[in-house]
Amino acid sequence: MKVNTQSVNFVADGKLLDFIQKRMDKLDMFYDKVVGADVYLKVDNTSAKENKIVEIKVLVPRDKFIVKKQCKSFEEAVDSACGSLERQLVKKKEKLRAKA
Repeated sequence: MKVNTQSVNFVADGKLLDFIQKRMDKLDMFYDKVVGADVYLKVDNTSAKENKIVEIKVLVPRDKFIVKKQCKSFEEAVDSACGSLERQLVKKKEKLRAKA
């Protein structure tokens, strides 16, 4: 799957980008018609510990899913967002099966 990753106001290191790519590739197991994904990494300028924001937009034919998570680390946020996306993709796949 083609994953576009953008980090806002900082430079993401290679380990983080590899982690995101591997985690996003797992979404293909749940729904095989995924076209691509856009991942936005942001750091919130607050004193709170949970200041890492990850926004993921997954494109599928005739639809798109957007999930936004805020956690202590980018890895945790990506993992949480992908969990939500997995549930949404499974639900979409079940609806398509019900129509067929």
